[in-house]
Amino acid sequence: MSMFCYQCEQTAGGTGCTNFGVCGKDPATAALQDLLVHAAKGVAMYAHRGRQLDARDRDVDIFVLEALFSTVTNVNFDPQRLEELLRRAARMRDRARSAYERACRSAGREPVALAGPADWQPADDLDGLVRQGQEVGMARRIATVGEDVAGLEALILFGLKGAAAYADHAQILGVEDDEVYGAFHELLSYLGSDEHTADELTATALRVGELNLKAMELLDRANTGAFGQPVPTPVRITPVAGKAIVVSGHDLKDLAALLEQTEGTGINVYTHGEMLPAHGYLG
Repeated sequence: MSMFCYQCEQTAGGTGCTNFGVCGKDPATAALQDLLVHAAKGVAMYAHRGRQLDARDRDVDIFVLEALFSTVTNVNFDPQRLEELLRRAARMRDRARSAYERACRSAGREPVALAGPADWQPADDLDGLVRQGQEVGMARRIATVGEDVAGLEALILFGLKGAAAYADHAQILGVEDDEVYGAFHELLSYLGSDEHTADELTATALRVGELNLKAMELLDRANTGAFGQPVPTPVRITPVAGKAIVVSGHDLKDLAALLEQTEGTGINVYTHGEMLPAHGYLG
């Protein structure tokens, strides 16, 4: 089974991982993640249209963030977990479609039956889902629309994935913005449509940059609200003998819970990468 993934800076040869991910992702997991993105587009296509008629569903909003976040490099390589998310995506899509149809009837409009990602139905088993994922992956998209259009679509998608991670962490800490949810639905719905021009995609990519700034502002507000304003703090870089846990990512709430659970146990907790600034939050 082959794969094609070039969503991160680790990618093989600077062009794409085609047999096995440099990050450790296997082809089956890659296909399931591609299918989850496809499914999230379908959810968003109905959620976006529902919002235009004032039909909103916070559970749908949060699921779209979680789905995108789950496909970021090194976040989720568990096929069973991805299968669970895919089946949940189908239920959320049906829920968003029902809300859209009810809103149409209330407004005296005829609901539109959407195609593409909005019409996807999950296969009966995990192997079937993997096969479905291979049909909607990046390699197939490049073969269909060419490298330039597919590359711009990927730029938008990867930006949305990063923004989703920030927005999801923020909402877990109780800070969210309905307009941000709406922007995710609108942009994913756009990606779910059939045809895109390079000029449209470039303009849309700039909008994703704006969304990312809003999501980062939400996360900053959430982190400082929960843990205080960060200040410059010395960090010891020498090792200490004994048991240890290394923490990556940028989930301060999980880190705080881990520090509480390990307090007094003699287990050393180390941070690196994006988590290093956690030392500056004194709360």
